Amino acid sequence: MPQALSSFWSLSAEQVLQQLKSSHQGLSRQEAQQRLSEYGANSLKQKRQSNVLTLLLSQFKSPIILILTAAAVLSGFLGDVIDTVIILAIVLISGLLGFWQERGASDAVAKLLALVQVKATVLRDGQAQAIPNQDVVPGDIVVLAAGNSIPGDCLLLESKDLLVNEAALTGETYPADKISGVLPAETGLSDRTNTLYLGTNVISGTANAIVVQTGKQTEFGKVSERLKLRPPETEFETGLSKFGYFLMEVTLILVVLIFLANVYLHRPVLESFLFSLALAVGLTPQLLPAIVSVNLARGAKQMATKQVIVKRLPAIENFGSMNVFCTDKTGTLTDGEVKIHSAVDVNGKESDRVLLYAYLNAASESGYANPIDAAIREHKQFDISGYQKLDEVPYDFNRKRLSILFAKDNQHLIVTKGSLKTILNVCSTVETVEGKSIDIADQRDKLQQQAEDLGSKGFRVLGVAYRNFKGESFNKDDETNMTFLGYLALFDPPKAGIADTLKALRALGVTTKMITGDSRAVALSIIQQVGLPEPKVLTGAELHQMSDEALMHRVGETNVFAEVEPNQKERIIIALKKAGNVVGYLGDGINDASALHAADVGISVESAVDVAKEAADIVLMQKDLNVLVAGVKEGRITFANTLKYVFMATSANFGNMFSMAGISLVLPFLPLLPSQILITNLLTDFPEMTIATDRVDKELVNKPRRMNITFIRNFMLVFGLLSSVFDYLTFGALLLLLHADQTQFRTGWFMESVISASMIVLVIRTRQSILKSKPGKYLLMATIAIVIVTLLLPYTPLAGLLGFQPLPSAFLLVLAAIVGLYILSAETVKRVFYQHVHS
Repeated sequence: MPQALSSFWSLSAEQVLQQLKSSHQGLSRQEAQQRLSEYGANSLKQKRQSNVLTLLLSQFKSPIILILTAAAVLSGFLGDVIDTVIILAIVLISGLLGFWQERGASDAVAKLLALVQVKATVLRDGQAQAIPNQDVVPGDIVVLAAGNSIPGDCLLLESKDLLVNEAALTGETYPADKISGVLPAETGLSDRTNTLYLGTNVISGTANAIVVQTGKQTEFGKVSERLKLRPPETEFETGLSKFGYFLMEVTLILVVLIFLANVYLHRPVLESFLFSLALAVGLTPQLLPAIVSVNLARGAKQMATKQVIVKRLPAIENFGSMNVFCTDKTGTLTDGEVKIHSAVDVNGKESDRVLLYAYLNAASESGYANPIDAAIREHKQFDISGYQKLDEVPYDFNRKRLSILFAKDNQHLIVTKGSLKTILNVCSTVETVEGKSIDIADQRDKLQQQAEDLGSKGFRVLGVAYRNFKGESFNKDDETNMTFLGYLALFDPPKAGIADTLKALRALGVTTKMITGDSRAVALSIIQQVGLPEPKVLTGAELHQMSDEALMHRVGETNVFAEVEPNQKERIIIALKKAGNVVGYLGDGINDASALHAADVGISVESAVDVAKEAADIVLMQKDLNVLVAGVKEGRITFANTLKYVFMATSANFGNMFSMAGISLVLPFLPLLPSQILITNLLTDFPEMTIATDRVDKELVNKPRRMNITFIRNFMLVFGLLSSVFDYLTFGALLLLLHADQTQFRTGWFMESVISASMIVLVIRTRQSILKSKPGKYLLMATIAIVIVTLLLPYTPLAGLLGFQPLPSAFLLVLAAIVGLYILSAETVKRVFYQHVHS
């Protein structure tokens, strides 16, 4: 990159074009491809290779695993090479299993994210084309309009009424005005009015700009590590963290006590240390990250088949926990195909003049493309060849209107169209049927009443106004002293079957709330048509007068928010969250980004503007609530299957290790060797790795559920204790009934421990009877396979290496009876537990 470009805002557009060897027509496709190879992808993320290595190494970063590995190596140096090799092999296999699962999950997610890439419009060979943001290179000419994300650090070539949101970079709340020009080299970042930055987005207006810096060379890239704030943890992530810390505390206390007790009993120090560490590995749910990743990735793949793309995996759990869903009406509750019903004058009569001025405005706009202008153009076409467009002030979400300056017959005319309220605010006169202009002051009540009459019939109402003007150009300050001409009545009928869809959401425990800028009358009309029960409405004006505390108490009972300003959407979402709800918000416009960020689950659609898609956690490939219903169910299935692993880790596994720690203080020998504990842990992990494919009972899908650490702790105490009771029963049978020697004891205990821990998975995976709720095919196959491997292992050549030996048939019969009794007892305890404890 030329040194002169380090302060490119101090250069003219022609100088920057020359330095970058570009032109106003953009780069050629061949040149752009060469620059992509030279400069690399326009991304702040690390290259994939380093991610793979990091993922592999992360499988072995647990302090317990590292200490165990070091202790095993030390044991090898002291002569116990076979045990060292066995321990290291088991640790390696466990790590590779976790890596394989997580790598597969991340690959799947990367493919899904490619479906919802944000794209930039650039000039290549003089032609505008949309390309992924990551393919933008220095020298590209980007074409920008409202809603677009800025794909790199750029110099403005030309612009019209350009407002840019730079809050992510400068912290400035208000949009920045941008104009082309040359500035001093020492101009501060937030004062560079001719510069656009990666990570910001266009609020309104249009522009062409040349890309100067991409990726990590941008201002955003330079501070990305400092600015890279993690998204707020979901409730599920927080719960898993607490659960992990809780288990680690229990593990550390237990390990230290066992180690000290064994040393006190004059056991070999290194062997006692290895035993304690192996116990810690057995107690620690080290597969939890892999299980969670695999579950979430599989959930994301399943949701993709239902046209729901997950951008941020932990949001799946919140999607399933969602109990309030907020949406606009257009395209979700309605067809989204706006049509013109009529154009009427101030007396309510059909008017071709109103329609002509609306058509002039819609046919000439070049900024924010929207379905209303398309509907006006399609409704009736006029010959406007006699009108010459001179200038335009594009639509934005603060003014809520679009104005265009025309020349005809040596006269200049501003034609404005927009929301009725904002149009009336800039009008001082009204045009009568006779073509005269009269003062608007006496007519306001009449005009408002006509609009409400149209609104009560379900029509959305826009205003049309004009003004004679002198000059070749104008700006938004000239939108004043206008003459009100009439109304446009629009209709957007409810979607077919939307009432059934909303009923399905209600059946899933999800309450739908409508947030719209439309009038109270229009909102009520739509709500009644789509069958939402007992509509209770709050308007934007009422919200403005209400304190945050009062709003928090009102949001629960309100299901329609009408005449809402863009900045009030976020306030509604936050109030709903404070009231204890898990809130989903569906938005696709420029003014939805803050509400999408505020929601527990930000949902957008593939056709949304860039800034909305970037802010969303989940993107719907179709703007259809039936897709949402399927996604909510899949989110709950994923959540339920993830919790199953947590339950397994806290029942049999935990009980077995806890029991082993206790009996080690009584026996004259270690109940299991360190390598035997690790092989036990490895074998019991196999069925748990298939959890993502397991079936989920309907009762777990039919209502929202949330992470409940108290419930998990109760589950752990009850089922961990039950496991320990049968562990000690096994110890008693082996020592007192069967008079097992040291090797027989270890073999018998290993077999009972692995088989019971594998079988109990089939019991605790469901709240129903094991006979009523069938496990998934892969879970059942994995469980049966592990039982067979465990039974056969003492009869293989590996038995001697691992310290096992074949057992007499009497041993096998007693162990089978204990496992059978354990399963029956667990079924009974489970029924009683769920009757008295609620999650």
